[in-house]
Amino acid sequence: MADVAANNASHPNETPKNVFDFGTFVGDLIVEEDTSSDDISLEGLQLELEECKNDDVVANILSKGIKLREYTKGVENNLRQVELDSIQAEIGSISSDIKILQEKSMDMGLKLKNRKVAESKLAKFVEDIIVPPRMVDIIVDGEVNDEYMRTLDILSKKLKFVEVDPMVKASKALKDVQPELEKLMQKAVSKVFDFIVQKLQALRKPKTNIQILQQNVLLKYKYVISFLKEHSKEVYSEVRAAYIDTMNKVLSAHFRAYIQALEKLQLDIATSNDLIGVETRSTSLFSRGREPLKNRSAVFALGERLNVLKEIDQPALIPHIAEASSLKYPYEVLFRSLHKLLMDTATSEYLFCDEFFGEESIFYDIFAGPFAVIDEHFNSILPNCYDAIGLMLMIRIIHQHQLIMSRRRIPCLDSYLDKVNISLWPRFKMVFDMHLSSLRNANVKLLWEDDIHPHYVMRRYAEFTASLIHLNVEYGDGQLELNMERLRMAVDDLLMKLAKLFSKPKLQIVFLINNYDMTIAVLKEAGPEGGKFQLHFEELLKSNTGLFVEELLVEHFSDLIKFVKTRASEDPNASSERPITVAEVEPLVKDFASRWKAAIELMHKDVITSFSNFLCGMEILRAALTQLLLYYTRLSDCMKRINGGTALNKDLVSISSIMYEIRKYSRTF
Repeated sequence: MADVAANNASHPNETPKNVFDFGTFVGDLIVEEDTSSDDISLEGLQLELEECKNDDVVANILSKGIKLREYTKGVENNLRQVELDSIQAEIGSISSDIKILQEKSMDMGLKLKNRKVAESKLAKFVEDIIVPPRMVDIIVDGEVNDEYMRTLDILSKKLKFVEVDPMVKASKALKDVQPELEKLMQKAVSKVFDFIVQKLQALRKPKTNIQILQQNVLLKYKYVISFLKEHSKEVYSEVRAAYIDTMNKVLSAHFRAYIQALEKLQLDIATSNDLIGVETRSTSLFSRGREPLKNRSAVFALGERLNVLKEIDQPALIPHIAEASSLKYPYEVLFRSLHKLLMDTATSEYLFCDEFFGEESIFYDIFAGPFAVIDEHFNSILPNCYDAIGLMLMIRIIHQHQLIMSRRRIPCLDSYLDKVNISLWPRFKMVFDMHLSSLRNANVKLLWEDDIHPHYVMRRYAEFTASLIHLNVEYGDGQLELNMERLRMAVDDLLMKLAKLFSKPKLQIVFLINNYDMTIAVLKEAGPEGGKFQLHFEELLKSNTGLFVEELLVEHFSDLIKFVKTRASEDPNASSERPITVAEVEPLVKDFASRWKAAIELMHKDVITSFSNFLCGMEILRAALTQLLLYYTRLSDCMKRINGGTALNKDLVSISSIMYEIRKYSRTF
């Protein structure tokens, strides 16, 4: 290369032919000198380049004027494309292989899954059909406890397995296992039967708390009953019958003893003679078989007997405690207590039977005995019951008990309570009709007493009516109201008959007023429910008060009242056969002026002694004085229209003076 450079340098203007300038094609070559290496040498490079000129490929490239760098890049791109095509072909081949492998894998997975399912079913079959020695030991020799229950459950499943599955029935293994299962089942049935019967016998022991025994003991073994029901219906029926017989006798004995204890606490309220219209002297308070009430009006008055409805859901009476305290109760209290015990016992037994035996019908077989005991007692009491208030209280008690059982959602006493209710209503109606007949057929002469104060028959009626009204408030029984209307008409008739036996009209009126006033007061005590009955007697009181006022005024001012009613309305100036004169009016004016205060005082005393209710008497006196003032005002007005009437002004009592007296008595009122 040094020689070439030298030649070029010596001939700068000459362009030599076929001179190869490699730098023109490959650019300037810059060779960094590596001083650290002595192995690189450029000797012979010129010779190699000269030899490349004679290469056909290189010569072809150079003749086309292509730069080696571009040519190199093209070669590299072609190589890459070839490599890519080769790689894609290889990838396609690999993908096909992978797909084949996936299919083989899925096929192998399915086979494995099928083998596992088969293995699982076979294992379950072996597990379900095999009889482990431990299970045999527990069933044959074990005690009946929680573990025994679990083993019974396993045995039950094995028995159902061999009975239900048709494939199992066709298996050869069943021939070996089935006899063993049958023997185990028979042994289990025998063992649990003896166990349950033993537990049932504990129910018969005296002073046993049945509910605690049922809840804490029997219910723990309720699976035994399910096992027997499923695998030995005959033995289950024996257990069922044994339980029914046991509980029937036990509960019947309990209710019989409770009823006998309650009967010692009974206080009779009424006999067949304790009727509204029966004369008092015809009955003896001390001829009764049991203790009489101190207040005989309690036969008809509700009073504290209403508390039995307020205490409707209180616990049942404990007889020996009440007897030790020498307490006696009206029958409705005992009736509530008996049926409270019945409700609680029936509820407990019904729920137990449903949970233990899984059937509700067993309850009715058990309670056939207790129902019969209660019916026997009730049928002995009811025909001898003449206490209408007590009967109505019992009707309301039954209604409340029906609501309680409904809220508990326990239907087992529905038919029984309906039956009791149906038996109570006819008896109440019969006793009510006895009271009605006693009024209609009353002996007036025997009942009459020469006394203007309220009659005991009317007081009985008022208290009886108030009691029934109060007991009908929440029920609105139209039939009861109709019967009470019939009773009211009967007592009205009887009271009028008694009033007519008084010799003086005034006494008759006073007698009626006293009775009406008393009746209204009693009905008001029952609350605002007195309704139309109270209104009826208020109207009678008002009309009779007006009659009494007239009688009272006529008694003291008859001439004045007669004149005012007959003559005061006439016109003195009008022509008439007999005109009003001063002479006619003067005696009336002077008579009134001379004694009007004394007459009012006499009227006051008369009212005080005539009427039992002071407030009623004062109201009547005020009405009388007001009416007197009206009469006297009319007399004064008439006198002013008479010729010469002014001469009597000096004898006139001023209206203000009369008003003062009226106010004075009003203040005492």
